[in-house]
Amino acid sequence: MTTTLTRSPEPRQPRVEPVLHEPHRPLPRWAAPAMFAGSLLVALALLSFLGFSVAGLAALTLLLFAVSSTAVSRRVEGRRRSVDRLVTTIVTSAFLLAMVPLVSLLFTVISKGAARFDPDFFDETMRGVVGEGGGAKHAINGTLIITGLATLISVPVGLMTAIYLVEYGRGRLARSVTFLVDVMTGIPSIVAGLFAYALFVLIAGPGVRFGIGGAVALSVLMIPVVVRSCEEMLKLVPAELREAAYALGVPKWRTVVKVVLPAAAAGIATGITIAIARVIGETAPLLLIVGTTSGLNLN
Repeated sequence: MTTTLTRSPEPRQPRVEPVLHEPHRPLPRWAAPAMFAGSLLVALALLSFLGFSVAGLAALTLLLFAVSSTAVSRRVEGRRRSVDRLVTTIVTSAFLLAMVPLVSLLFTVISKGAARFDPDFFDETMRGVVGEGGGAKHAINGTLIITGLATLISVPVGLMTAIYLVEYGRGRLARSVTFLVDVMTGIPSIVAGLFAYALFVLIAGPGVRFGIGGAVALSVLMIPVVVRSCEEMLKLVPAELREAAYALGVPKWRTVVKVVLPAAAAGIATGITIAIARVIGETAPLLLIVGTTSGLNLN
């Protein structure tokens, strides 16, 4: 007699359908401008009672806009989008805050100085001028001449130093030169002026005023910039170009002149331009060694 065991089927669990959350919809394009306009109106209304100021209006408007846009975005778009909008508002506000001094300076200079940018401003000096009138011809000429002399001094010295550091320098002397260049990069402009003044006092006596002294002072500031920029450009020249020249029997100095320098010419020119921009606006060293003048002269 056999007994057949029948297994009763397990009760089937009810199938649970996944709950699909409705995706958050983005805010329309007009929402942000509308909230900003509303924040501006609310800020104006509040400041009409508290006392109006432009800085207070800007700060209160940005604060109200950040709060309102974040709250509305969190309600409509979700937490992630609301945090993104809040960070975007903070970054944009920081950018606008950083632009305020620049825009204010440009507006003040242009609005108050545009009337003086006439042909007489570039063609006349201040010699014999009392009160209004005159021009900046002497200042422009002096700036260009002194900067040009400083460039003539700095570019050959800086370029040859960079060539030595990249192509020849491998020992203690190269490390010492690199250290001195790094130190010179941080020299204050007034120290460069004192150096030039002391140098020419030793040569010509106290109370000296030389235009070439200003060029020497600016060259002290300009040389490390030229060295650093030219050094980096020379390092970017591929080693394969040098090796190909050496394989053809070209001497090292000729490889530098005919291969390395032409390959890095664009970068070297950019570095020289940056160095000129670094010193062309310096005033403190020129006041010490050059002084001031109201007209053109041969010095």
